[in-house]
Amino acid sequence: MIYNVPFLAVVVLIAIGAYALLFKRNLIKIAIGLTILESGVNLFLITLGYREGDVAPIYTNLPSGRGMVLPVPQALTLTSIVIGVAVLALILSLIIRIYRKYGTLDSHEMRRLKE
Repeated sequence: MIYNVPFLAVVVLIAIGAYALLFKRNLIKIAIGLTILESGVNLFLITLGYREGDVAPIYTNLPSGRGMVLPVPQALTLTSIVIGVAVLALILSLIIRIYRKYGTLDSHEMRRLKE
């Protein structure tokens, strides 16, 4: 049962992020939901690469009888974090521009003002 805790956390994070993306109207809350969803995916990648009792792949002298965790999911997660920060900065700058133009952060209100 203890092995399923990270996967349950992944499901909870992805569910919270998807809920915010689908059902929230405030653009800031949507951006936060996207970040939470991204964190769930990153946790999923790290969880896939974990092997109990293994060591990090940075050691040169591997202790006898021990293996190494997979380094590829860790590298993908680091790349995902960097890309996620850049995307979040872009989204927040777009939200600022939208707020200056429409005077609201409500997506439904912006659609009404656009027409």
